[in-house]
Amino acid sequence: MTEKAHSGERAQTGAGAASGAAPGTSGRPLEGVRVADLSRVLAGPYATMLLADMGADVVKVEHPGHGDDTRSWGPPWAGEEASYFLSVNRGKRSLAVDLKDPEGLAAVQDICASADIVVQNFRPGVIDRLGLGYGDVSARNPAVVYCSISGFGPEHEPAERPGFDLIVQAESGFMAATGDPDGPPAKAGVAITDVLTGLNAAVSVLGALVRARVAGRGEHVSVSLVNSALSGLANVTQQALVTGAEPERVGNTHGSIVPYQAFPTADSDIVVAAGNDALYRKLCAVLGRDDLASHPRFATNPDRVAHRRELVGEISAELRTRPAGEWLELLLDAGVPVGRVRGVLDAVRSAERAGDDVLLGAEHPTAGPLNLVRAGFRLDSAAADGDRSTAPPPLLGEHSARVLNESGVPSDRVARLIERGAVHQAPRDGDGTGQAAPAG
Repeated sequence: MTEKAHSGERAQTGAGAASGAAPGTSGRPLEGVRVADLSRVLAGPYATMLLADMGADVVKVEHPGHGDDTRSWGPPWAGEEASYFLSVNRGKRSLAVDLKDPEGLAAVQDICASADIVVQNFRPGVIDRLGLGYGDVSARNPAVVYCSISGFGPEHEPAERPGFDLIVQAESGFMAATGDPDGPPAKAGVAITDVLTGLNAAVSVLGALVRARVAGRGEHVSVSLVNSALSGLANVTQQALVTGAEPERVGNTHGSIVPYQAFPTADSDIVVAAGNDALYRKLCAVLGRDDLASHPRFATNPDRVAHRRELVGEISAELRTRPAGEWLELLLDAGVPVGRVRGVLDAVRSAERAGDDVLLGAEHPTAGPLNLVRAGFRLDSAAADGDRSTAPPPLLGEHSARVLNESGVPSDRVARLIERGAVHQAPRDGDGTGQAAPAG
């Protein structure tokens, strides 16, 4: 791929400027880094979106007929676009090519051979049969950082076991640790093992990229949903190892801290997190219950855990006497960690009202104006880009012709690939006609 900007590309602004177009313009930490994204669904695309947010030029390789599976995972839809796909694919360029076509496959092999990072989540064996496995790519590109994402890891038996988030939440103990104590195991409200895997993939890829830049040789990074889940359970996993017993589900409470849970008030629920003795005493003062602070059964956290039921009952009775808004004001003024139990939309709007730049704006060619949720980190270099806008998630094959031209495929060959259906070109690349744009 060249680092030359192309005037035929749709206009790029803000956070996506270096990702939706060729790299070299943003000053972000991954400016000039090229990523071949052979992943689909959530974990891999989430990881590569984070790389795009940091300035990498991410080429998303998709099937020319249906694209990434999540393009059809609706409702809900924004225009003709599935909200699921929109959530993890901003700032990328889409190359829609049939890997069963020899010319199309050769082009993708060339793209991987010139990339700094390759991310893939094919089933074991499939990627090697395509000549896109680590061995083949690194033979041509010794400095490549190659990330393989799977459900159960390269050594897990059976080797080709598929791993969707729901399966891994069940197999990893995540479901067993989630839910009410008297209820059944419950999955998290989001595909949490995919999200954790995406974060682990991004972190490990960046570490390997530093090594590659220093030592001149790349590395094969393996990331799995099940390992991400087991490590992501953190203190819950350690509790099981220490005790030799399965941790009990604690619902909206905490197994080791009291009070640290949801409480009803006169009108809605709040959560109170008195994570140490000093905070507990402040809570008692706000409640007007200094007797609870000095009572020997509640003086220390181990005491409070041992007498959880009695103490929670006393606190609940007090909190029910006033509405949530009053308690929030009183407890925050006293320095006690407290929050309102909000819905997702309410949470986003509340964060925006509070001054947090949660949302990015994007103008999608078919869905129209979009709000997208910013990553959990903030970069000064991103802030310098301006107006909290980003390149929207791409149309299927929106950049096919341009990316193939950049990889060295002549325009006449690109046109033939499009004509026979081996490549899909959305009518927005180059001159907007859907034909192959001249090489840049």
